[in-house]
Amino acid sequence: MKSAQLLVDAFGRIQEVVHEAVDGLTPDELHARLEGRANSIAWLVWHLTRIQDDHVADAAGTEQLWTADGWADRFDLGLPPYDTGYGHVRGEVDAVRVTSGELLTGYHDAVHDHTVGYLRTLHEADFERVVDESWDPPVTLAVRLVSVVSDDLQHAGQAAFLRGLAARRTR
Repeated sequence: MKSAQLLVDAFGRIQEVVHEAVDGLTPDELHARLEGRANSIAWLVWHLTRIQDDHVADAAGTEQLWTADGWADRFDLGLPPYDTGYGHVRGEVDAVRVTSGELLTGYHDAVHDHTVGYLRTLHEADFERVVDESWDPPVTLAVRLVSVVSDDLQHAGQAAFLRGLAARRTR
């Protein structure tokens, strides 16, 4: 299996977990915060998708779907268009409110499709290209993409955990 194929599989697994965590939840369930402090499922899925959109668009040299395809307008969060959720504090987490899980998964699916389309254009040598020189050592495309997979899987797992806790409370 080549690197691009492996990454397509990894991003597909993220997409599956996102759908499992979100599908069928009400807006109240999507926005619930464990002990009033933990990130909500809505915030976690929005954030992991924003990070993927931001980082893959940067690597691919394309505009983020968040702005290019009008997702920022559809979400209407009142946050700056470049905001990915990194470093958000309580009030900013609370500001990420959605009308439905379909909005979250719709944006995630669009970003997933863009990511997979980009990955399918890559050759093995492309993964060694430096995409960020502000780090020591400089970050290659391979390292950046693995970083996105790692971050996304962690947040998707957190969303799935919160969904499981919510399901236990309703039994």
